[in-house]
Amino acid sequence: MTSDAIRIEALRKIYKGRKGQPEKHALNDVDLTVPRGSVFGLLGPNGAGKSTLINILAGLVRKTSGKVSIWGFDQDANPRQSRAAIGVMPQELNLDPFFTPRGALEVQAGLYGVPKSERHSDEILRMIGLEDKAEAYARTLSGGMRRRLLLGKALVHHPSVLVLDEPTAGVDIELRQMLWENIRKLNAQGMTIILTTHYLEEAEEMCDEIAIISQGAVVARDSKASLLGRLDAKAMVVHPAAPVAGLPQGAGIEAELREDGAVVLRYRSRSTSAEEVLAAVHAAGISIRDVKTEEADLEDVFLSLTKSA
Repeated sequence: MTSDAIRIEALRKIYKGRKGQPEKHALNDVDLTVPRGSVFGLLGPNGAGKSTLINILAGLVRKTSGKVSIWGFDQDANPRQSRAAIGVMPQELNLDPFFTPRGALEVQAGLYGVPKSERHSDEILRMIGLEDKAEAYARTLSGGMRRRLLLGKALVHHPSVLVLDEPTAGVDIELRQMLWENIRKLNAQGMTIILTTHYLEEAEEMCDEIAIISQGAVVARDSKASLLGRLDAKAMVVHPAAPVAGLPQGAGIEAELREDGAVVLRYRSRSTSAEEVLAAVHAAGISIRDVKTEEADLEDVFLSLTKSA
């Protein structure tokens, strides 16, 4: 059995243009693997191809060419097994307003062929915090409750891989914390999680490995630590003991003055040392009251890679 939960090889998706319109290449020869048991982040700007990729995994969109395997099952050779191995929590709130949460879970389980003796609707309702709303119509639920129910529907058939498409978009802090807690709990039980998000701090907090997709191609795929290590940009924030008369100058050093009086010095650690930056500060006649350094974060990596792509 392969150690990859998802294996994608040379995946392409081309949408035919309408009359007189050119074709749209949504995915261009995407190669990607997702290790079993990981929390994997899939990041990219709007229109990058994330939704197309997820819909292909879910079996909702037919690929133009390439190979997709889910939990060892080839999507073409074993479509039923590959689809049963994955659960998708979509971004859109697509719920039948006349079903209760318990009814929605039971129907979803039936669609996947889960026998009644193997269904855990009450356990799922308890996990997503809808136990007290089990018999309420979905149309009466708040937006946050509906989003929880989408998570529950994605879990009814006990998938090995769970895809969360922008799960915390537009939700309050309490619901976001609950979703994070459930993600950690499911991952601890062995489930592989694929998370797409616009909140880079969420990816930095939750994910073990990250892929960044831009213009239909994967521009980076690595562990979070390695991605952050790609940028050697650093910033030294100096709080002077007295107002500064002039900014420090030096090769490879960019200085700016903040409104609070602090001096920010940006530099590349591979070419400029912290000692050289401090020397430039002293040469400018600045007496230091306090100093700290700032490392690059995932937002810096994201912007750098998508811009270059």
